[in-house]
Amino acid sequence: MIPFVNLEEQQKRIQSKIQENLSNVFSHGQYIQGPEVKLLEDKLSIYVGSNFCVSTSSGTDALLISLMALGVKPGDEVITSAFSFISAAEMITLLGAKPVLIDIDPASCNIDPSLIESQISNKTKAIIPVSLYGQVSDMDEINQIGKKYSIPVIEDAAQSFGASYKNRKSCNLSDIAITSFFPSKPLGCYGDGGAIFVNDEKLANQFKEIRAHGQRERYTHWNQGLCARLDTVQAAILLAKLEIFDNELNLRQDIANIYDENFDRIGIKRLDVKSYNKSVYAQYSIFCSDRNKLQDFLKLNEIPSSIHYPRPISDQPFYKSIINNNNFPNSINISKSILHIPMCPYLNQNNQNKIISKVDQFINNA
Repeated sequence: MIPFVNLEEQQKRIQSKIQENLSNVFSHGQYIQGPEVKLLEDKLSIYVGSNFCVSTSSGTDALLISLMALGVKPGDEVITSAFSFISAAEMITLLGAKPVLIDIDPASCNIDPSLIESQISNKTKAIIPVSLYGQVSDMDEINQIGKKYSIPVIEDAAQSFGASYKNRKSCNLSDIAITSFFPSKPLGCYGDGGAIFVNDEKLANQFKEIRAHGQRERYTHWNQGLCARLDTVQAAILLAKLEIFDNELNLRQDIANIYDENFDRIGIKRLDVKSYNKSVYAQYSIFCSDRNKLQDFLKLNEIPSSIHYPRPISDQPFYKSIINNNNFPNSINISKSILHIPMCPYLNQNNQNKIISKVDQFINNA
């Protein structure tokens, strides 16, 4: 079976560095908030160009902390994409607020900025565009809307760390940005992890307090808080991976270019990467009206695939009674046709050729 994400090959490449970093952690024994955590935060903030990086226990917790710091409460509204992973909507409802969903641009699968302004009300407390599949949303247009109404924008960059938008790095494109270090992400640890990026020092300090039980100093609690710290072991692993990250992004782009060229030849629709964007290809997306049959055919040929995501948020059982609106035609149509095929820096040429050949075979037979 072709690996969907080849973490084993990556681990072989950086094994000695991982062992060195972990040995240092085991030697000093500071498993929570050890020196590797601060070093990682410094390197990540430099990488994206933000003033501050606050690491967290997951990308989901990074969203929750951000919303808590902005004072989102019951009765408030937060605008986000109708088609994405559940995390943004989940954290909004966890605080008692209402997610206001916006349909997507079907070419990029990112939120359609032209639909946002009509959904703003006096209850709107934040806008969360999700940078899906490794490509950043149209942040300039979204930021203009946020600025017009004095509404903060949180870039959900859980899938786009390392991407760029108009030559600026993802995670430094709005008031606040979050990312995820889930193992399968382009930059992933060996467990859960995440980070928040911000240029405002006051907000950065609030994030730090909230992630550690609302403490400014030990046993003095100024805010409602969480236990949401990134542990030192995961920081040590991320430091090793960060050293090869840019090279891996180049390898991802090379693989995407081969896919693009061949799928254009075959005539299968693929995700559009905007001319001003550079994607990190957290997933490689194709579209097929016989998606389920194609997926079964690939499985028979030992080619894994996945569907991110088979149901829009508005169609999730928990959210149907909250949203009371299913007018998201693009999200619904995309959820029925999108398919993700293997994409990682270590997808070898033979395996990629096999994937392309089998997709071609299916399309021609169909």
